[in-house]
Amino acid sequence: MKGLKAVFISAIVIPTYTAIADPTESFSKAKRLMMERVYFDHRETLYCGAKFDAKKNINTPAGFHTDKYINRAKRVEWEHVVPAENFGRTFSEWRDGHSDCIDSKGKAFKGRNCASKVNKEYRYMQSDLYNLYPAIGAVNAMRSNYNFTMLPTVKSVFASCKMKIQSRKAEPPEDSRGQIARTYLYMEERYPRYQMSRSQRKFMQAWDKLYPVTGWECYRAKRIKKIQGNENKFVSRKCLSSNMSNL
Repeated sequence: MKGLKAVFISAIVIPTYTAIADPTESFSKAKRLMMERVYFDHRETLYCGAKFDAKKNINTPAGFHTDKYINRAKRVEWEHVVPAENFGRTFSEWRDGHSDCIDSKGKAFKGRNCASKVNKEYRYMQSDLYNLYPAIGAVNAMRSNYNFTMLPTVKSVFASCKMKIQSRKAEPPEDSRGQIARTYLYMEERYPRYQMSRSQRKFMQAWDKLYPVTGWECYRAKRIKKIQGNENKFVSRKCLSSNMSNL
């Protein structure tokens, strides 16, 4: 009886994860799906509104400028809006490694590569289509794993693209904030092991209210649901209340 009680308690305390109906564990496949089945007719980056073609070549907006990662500015990359490191560090394989994480030279490794190699839940999180957005490579690189906030006295580091980055913080352009917020809220609900700080959650809840869904955001969510099998209710409910559910 005591053993059964312990099992019951652990089932309550330990966050559980339910597999998505038809997910992909492959990050490379996830990026291909986004390119070919979600963004095939809306090839535009999240932060800067830059156009890109089917070969991932970027047409940077007029006035866009970067002093860093210049070569990456020519290509589109698929960014985790909720950075992989933010949820990756909840996995012991990321933090400490694993007995199966040994390279060809016999050296142990940890981090993203180890978590991806041995943990299926991490692979699902890394490949969740709702969390992937196209970004100019240089913007993706400079945003890194920084949290979003408001930086009212900071100037954009990309000139005409209103993306601000300073002191390991980032402020995205207004027209991306609603999508960002609803992605953060989705990831926290979908994967119990990932938890925002109280201040970050309030920030995202405020952006969710301030910045309404767009037609494209509703289209995007419906396409992802068709591929992945689950919905982002933070988007779908807004689409329904905004009479965009039939788009």
